[in-house]
Amino acid sequence: VTPGLIDCHTHLVYAGNRAHEFAARQAGKTYAQISAEGGGIAYTVKQTRAASEAELFAQSEKRLKHFLREGVTTMEIKSGYGLDMESELKMLRVSKKLGEKYPVTIRKTFLGAHSVPAEFKGRADEYIDTVVNDMLPAIAKEKLADSVDGFCEHIAFTPAQIARVFDAAKKHGLAVKLHAEQLSDQGGAAMAAQYKALSADHLEFASEEGIKAMAASGTVAVLLPGAFYMLKEKQKPPVELLRKHGVAIALASDCNPGTSPVLSLIAMLNMGCTLFGLTPEEALRGITVNAAKALGLADIGTLEVGKAADMAIWDIGHPVDLAYYMGGNPCVGVVKSGKLIQ
Repeated sequence: VTPGLIDCHTHLVYAGNRAHEFAARQAGKTYAQISAEGGGIAYTVKQTRAASEAELFAQSEKRLKHFLREGVTTMEIKSGYGLDMESELKMLRVSKKLGEKYPVTIRKTFLGAHSVPAEFKGRADEYIDTVVNDMLPAIAKEKLADSVDGFCEHIAFTPAQIARVFDAAKKHGLAVKLHAEQLSDQGGAAMAAQYKALSADHLEFASEEGIKAMAASGTVAVLLPGAFYMLKEKQKPPVELLRKHGVAIALASDCNPGTSPVLSLIAMLNMGCTLFGLTPEEALRGITVNAAKALGLADIGTLEVGKAADMAIWDIGHPVDLAYYMGGNPCVGVVKSGKLIQ
């Protein structure tokens, strides 16, 4: 028996998929070529905007069920494939409804600063104006988000633009987290620490200075081996530096239609070990106690008196077996809030 599993970084709610782009990349097309033809995030935004709330829910719940069968009892879901007021609200409402229908705690994250939508091409600052002045107040008013995220990268938003989003989030009493240092070192990890972010995620290009700042602020490092694998990246996150400075390490699926079409959190245990060099114990802590920290939740993640009775029951001989096997699902029971649900 382990604590219920926690997936602390997903983009589970979206419409359509990008399997055709995967096939195109395998045939030799570059991501840049695909994006120029209207693919990439822009394609998912188009599909998500066009889907009704009911259609979006129906597509997303199919993905959710895969995780629930593996013992996931808490999941974070980000918006960020709407990139306009109506569609971002729609995504967050769907996330909320998933948590109401299924025995899983859903933590909702507003990721309006994910990408510059086509209608704002070349006008990123104006789009951030919309995120800060229009979207965030509406989302806060409806209490549709628990936290606010952003993508700080040379292909997305600058630290200064993300800082505006974080300042607005703090005014609305919302926690912050950040996609940081996935493709280059933009100083995002240090900025996340400056804002006492719950987590900084990806971190392949994080510097020791940024990691020291995260250690001082208690910001969790969320590693995403699914995206690393799918993108065939070479630069690994600096696990030794994270260990050296005592930064808590979490793992997550990063379930999304483009760079991590992952439907198994358990698979991330094996990949975290084989790709990033984590020990099996570190990997398991990464989807339990440290994942709870990455969501700012103190009442889950360990089996202790006084905490929520969220548990997964496994047909295995030792916890290491969860990271050892690649494929299969040894989960034979799930307890959510003290009730046996499967």
